[in-house]
Amino acid sequence: MVKKINMRKKEKFVKILDLSVSQVLLSFVNKELLPGTKISKDRFWKGFNKSVHELVKKNKELIDTREKIQKSIDSYHLEKKGKKINLKDYKNFLKKINYLKKSGPNFKIETKNVDKEISSICGPQLVCPVSNARFLLNAANARWVSLYDSLYGANIIPETKGALKGKTYNPIRGAKVIDYARELLDKYIPLKNESWKNIKKIPHIKKGGLSIKLKNSKQFLGFRKKKGEIFSLLFVNNNLHLEILFDQKGNLEVNNPDGNQDPMKIHDIFLESAISTICDHEDSVAAVDAEDKILGYRNWLSLMKGNLTSKFKKNNKTIIRKLNSDKEYLSLKGKKFKLHGRSLLLNRNVGHLMTNPAILLRDGSECPEGILDAFVTSAACLHDFKRKGNSRTNSIYIVKPKMHGPDECAFTNKIFEKVEKVLKLKKNQILCGIMDEERRTTINLKECVRVLKKRVFFINTGFLDRTGDEIHTSMEIGPMIRKGDMKSSKWIRAYENNNVDVGLACGFSGKAQIGKGMWAMPDLLKEMMEQKISHPISGANCAWVPSPTAAAIHVLHYHEVNVFSVHQKLKNRKPAKLDDLLTIPVSTKKDWSKDEIEKELKNNAQGILGYVVRWVDQSVGCSKVPDINGIGLMEDRATCRISSQHIANWLHHGICSKKQVLEIMKKMARVVDYQNLKDRGMKDQDPYQPMAGNFEKSIAFKAACDLIFHGKHQPSGYTEPLLHFNRLIKKSI
Repeated sequence: MVKKINMRKKEKFVKILDLSVSQVLLSFVNKELLPGTKISKDRFWKGFNKSVHELVKKNKELIDTREKIQKSIDSYHLEKKGKKINLKDYKNFLKKINYLKKSGPNFKIETKNVDKEISSICGPQLVCPVSNARFLLNAANARWVSLYDSLYGANIIPETKGALKGKTYNPIRGAKVIDYARELLDKYIPLKNESWKNIKKIPHIKKGGLSIKLKNSKQFLGFRKKKGEIFSLLFVNNNLHLEILFDQKGNLEVNNPDGNQDPMKIHDIFLESAISTICDHEDSVAAVDAEDKILGYRNWLSLMKGNLTSKFKKNNKTIIRKLNSDKEYLSLKGKKFKLHGRSLLLNRNVGHLMTNPAILLRDGSECPEGILDAFVTSAACLHDFKRKGNSRTNSIYIVKPKMHGPDECAFTNKIFEKVEKVLKLKKNQILCGIMDEERRTTINLKECVRVLKKRVFFINTGFLDRTGDEIHTSMEIGPMIRKGDMKSSKWIRAYENNNVDVGLACGFSGKAQIGKGMWAMPDLLKEMMEQKISHPISGANCAWVPSPTAAAIHVLHYHEVNVFSVHQKLKNRKPAKLDDLLTIPVSTKKDWSKDEIEKELKNNAQGILGYVVRWVDQSVGCSKVPDINGIGLMEDRATCRISSQHIANWLHHGICSKKQVLEIMKKMARVVDYQNLKDRGMKDQDPYQPMAGNFEKSIAFKAACDLIFHGKHQPSGYTEPLLHFNRLIKKSI
């Protein structure tokens, strides 16, 4: 384990019962978090003090168990070195060390009070760092996104035949956007005996319905009027809403300086897009102390209060961004009704591994960060219960990452029980999302769900973290296949199928989410349009996207595919095989060419360096980092984990040398420096500091190297201990 940097000289602590609490955290809790709730500061701190000291021993035991199990697996592979794995023997061994649990009888989840965004609406799910208010607001407001804007800026519309994006509005490209949108309307909201392309006039409301006839009249839900004229029409397809906005007088602001070129006077089409958003305290943030944690906590609190704002300048104009209001419509019968104007906000706490110096326990040790997150983020939700600006069922949605097996899931349940008692919540009012991203959770997923069956609201695959754990767990068996080959390996196909199989068998359909992972190339939306439809086809209620624009494009897949119909078909297929899940992606080829090895190392090194330098030096937890081909990839701790573990594995088995890796790291550091040449840092952020020419003193470069050279010995291959260690050093300077 990595030693902790002593930041306590800078930090002021206040003694509260058996706790030493950072003064700034104490002030936040007592003056911002709790006022307006029915929870007194005395009750909160007494409850937290009692709970954390009851939980900390078990927390440590679970982390120690991870290490003991890993040592046993390392020994097993070393004993079998050079021999083909006998799966029967391997499974017996995993059972013996309590890695593989016995599967119990079938059951159905019993989760109650779930919002429709979780139970009955299938669509994109955004993941957003909780430390960035502007990004959070963009994500929350991405419940409704402009189709016209999304198409215009995306590579879905080719820049051919004069359809260039350019710096100013291009009517040729605009016409292509209009044509594309009409095709979508014909596809998802089809008319009876005609095409949307041929409609020239704005439809009007007449007795009994629209002046235009739909194939399915039930798809039309309502409308909005301005000054007595139709402003918008609202439709539904696969439980997803679509709103057509009209420019009756031609005086609405449009991009085209010559006016609205749409023959039907459609101003825009708004799609219900990001159905839910994960506000992330984990992989996409860099939070190492009280100051950092409060930044995220304060943003989450403001979201729950409904008063989060962000002020910034764009085109020399000051813009204040805030949460969108609900949308109000009239039905054909003249009754008013509302649709939610914002994405349903979920909160991803950190896992069980890390501690944080914001609170010290009675023995002087740091507080487990996941326990702190659970209490603070849940308390913030109390502010939403009256206004129901987020959950209309008063449920609290916490996504829990990096749990290893059923015992750790049971521990999470215990944490939530303690929180519910202290905050006077109903039993199982805190709902839990299980990230299926560790090997021990995957092969025991049914039992993980069982221990959380009264509060589980989603299971979600995390390909990158899961691959990182796959490599680390079986580090000693031999060199792993190349990173790009992982997606086509036997274990990953079984892993993705198993997640759906278990979810359906446990009664998730119509009650909870079955989720899939992130599209990591935010600029390549044409490619996303072609490929990511595989997620709803696979049975996923939701899948992750990196931006509001990506959400607006990905939601089209859910218009195309009725996921609940898919569920009915998939229920009858044969479940994924345990033997396939346990097939280790060790390479049979150990004679890669020099060029193949170098290319693999360069690609991994670039991703690691591009991410780590921003994390350590600038406290940026999620970055778009160009890969070796110049394609921008979303990098977070999960991508860093797989890249560092992959090089560590090849290094351990002699595919490459330490000298070779170090040379490549220095070479790619120069590339990363060049890519960040124009980075002057955001507001309240240090400017970019080059690594090249300063290798001995660059904390970020050293951290990136340590992730590789000490990667084998990092707990489960996680990057957090080393990243936190080096960020604290950076902050102490």
